[in-house]
Amino acid sequence: MAPSPTSLLLSFDSTLQPFLLPSSSSFPPRPSPSSLARRLIRVASRSIPLASTSRSTTLLTASSTLNDFNFRHDFTHGFILIRPMLDNELDETVQLLAESFSEVMFGTDRYVQLLIFLVKQYIEERLKLVPHTAVLVGFYTETNSSESHLVCTAEVSFDAIGANAAVPTPQPPPDYPYICNMTTKKSHRRKGIAWQLLQACEDLILRMKVKRQVYLHCRVVDKGPFALYTKAGYEVVKRDSIMVWLTLQRRKYLMRKIIPLTNYVQANVRTEDLSTPNDTQVTQQVFKAGDLPPSNDRHPDVKYLPQQNDRHLEVKPEDRPQQLDSHMKSSHLENDDDDDGIF
Repeated sequence: MAPSPTSLLLSFDSTLQPFLLPSSSSFPPRPSPSSLARRLIRVASRSIPLASTSRSTTLLTASSTLNDFNFRHDFTHGFILIRPMLDNELDETVQLLAESFSEVMFGTDRYVQLLIFLVKQYIEERLKLVPHTAVLVGFYTETNSSESHLVCTAEVSFDAIGANAAVPTPQPPPDYPYICNMTTKKSHRRKGIAWQLLQACEDLILRMKVKRQVYLHCRVVDKGPFALYTKAGYEVVKRDSIMVWLTLQRRKYLMRKIIPLTNYVQANVRTEDLSTPNDTQVTQQVFKAGDLPPSNDRHPDVKYLPQQNDRHLEVKPEDRPQQLDSHMKSSHLENDDDDDGIF
């Protein structure tokens, strides 16, 4: 029997809280079923092969789509190639994430070695859920150079099976795609790589033929990532309560985007292949208007959902979205998108 999964909360949007659950080997062995129970199991299993075959075919198709995925973008200064992480790239990916977490959470690189152990354990657990989840890595090659370097990574979960058990608050619906742990190497920031990484995540979601309603988190204080997500079409649907400060976490926005059908043409996916044709509708998990900033303090570049008759939260002005500088509103935002490293 496989050991119990490790519940490890790893996200830039929340405090690192590892909780190592006891292995299943510490539990007493299950009693063997009686002869009658075994007979009933054999009878019931006669009707299972068809469903099992269908599920296996679906998983095989999803695995093939994931393994064949490649996203390339050419810059004037080089090009980026984004694809699923290979086994021999685990350590390099862990190093990149650990450095980014240490920089943002502690402001120093003194805790990189500790974070390497925790991040590696987390990613190994997540890889067991492939193809319900995926870890993407991006390799950048400069113009007139033959060397490529791993410079970015992101994690995407596609459904409830691949959903993270320790997802940050505000919690997104578990059965919808969710993007997290996006980071760009410090030496390769402000080159538009984060923008292409986000586009690659959305492109993969389309190719996997899952629901088009995508969720992600963004800290309230992160102007760069917030501007990036807003420009990409994400909307604020909920915000952390002030009480989240008691857990030593920064307040976060839960943001959502419905990938338009026009993107299916770019991803070479037929619209008739959509597995959930009605998923463009807002889920029943409706967020209260009180979770959003008051109307007179709302961000000018954000599309907020229609408000309902609900009380607003009392929020300090410094916790609300601030006005973006003029250069952040320009059409060249993709070159200034990833100055915060991980989000």
